[in-house]
Amino acid sequence: MVQSDRHAAACSRFPVADLDLAVEIRHADGDPGLLFAHGFGQTRHAWTGAAMALAEAGCRCVTFDSRGHGESDRVPHGAGYHMDQFADDLLRLAHAQPQPPILVGASMGGLLGMVLAGEIHPSPFRALVLVDITPRWETAGVERILAFMQAHPDGFDNYADAAEQIAAYLPQRRERKSEQQLRPLLREGADGRLRWHWDPALLAGDLVQESERYQPRLQAAAMKISVPVLLLSGARSDVVSRATVDEFLQLVPHAEHVELPHATHMVAGDANDAFTREVVRFVQSLDSLPVGRLAAAVQSQ
Repeated sequence: MVQSDRHAAACSRFPVADLDLAVEIRHADGDPGLLFAHGFGQTRHAWTGAAMALAEAGCRCVTFDSRGHGESDRVPHGAGYHMDQFADDLLRLAHAQPQPPILVGASMGGLLGMVLAGEIHPSPFRALVLVDITPRWETAGVERILAFMQAHPDGFDNYADAAEQIAAYLPQRRERKSEQQLRPLLREGADGRLRWHWDPALLAGDLVQESERYQPRLQAAAMKISVPVLLLSGARSDVVSRATVDEFLQLVPHAEHVELPHATHMVAGDANDAFTREVVRFVQSLDSLPVGRLAAAVQSQ
């Protein structure tokens, strides 16, 4: 992996079992190390704001595109995607770090982190930050996400068209995405139309149904998690609810839960400053950094 300074990150390739992942490292010599795993249909760019702030504060921050997402490779045609592949990719990335990292996992990334932390001993992670995800989730919220992902198979005429559709999907966001912000999220096809970065095969196979079948395994794994855990949920989320949070806290009684009042399922995007502050506080509680240094650095951003 290419190692960059704390202010910028060059994209490099990381080989896994059958393909390469796109990976960025900010502040390669920082401590502690944080490994960010995005949600289904997202990219590493979902973490840019938080990763930049935390790297500037002294942390090693690794972000990546999951297989079939962003600039990472897609599986060969017809091969399909499976949850165990994503989990194995994350495990390989964790083992490639200088020390067991703190995993920051949103949605799908958090589910994978729970499985690995509960099933592998010793845990590949020093701690977990789970971002709006629990072993059981609200089906209606997931269906809304999938409906958006499936809504535009023919793509968009231009970036403004895509920005309009995102604004309709995320009405809580005050500002529309610019063309510069959208470029990493869209690909231009041979027909000149812009389509989302993810491989359509992600939606065509049984991966979504497979994730539902994962729930008993997730619950069993959660009960075996021994590392520190912070669950950050959005008060306006339609994926995580009070019931699923309460159930999770029964499974993992040592976990801490913080609800961010203005956030939906897209916690880091909706409330990045509040999200980053909570991650800072949690990292400090692990005695990873001199008290106050990390917080002071983030507050100066």
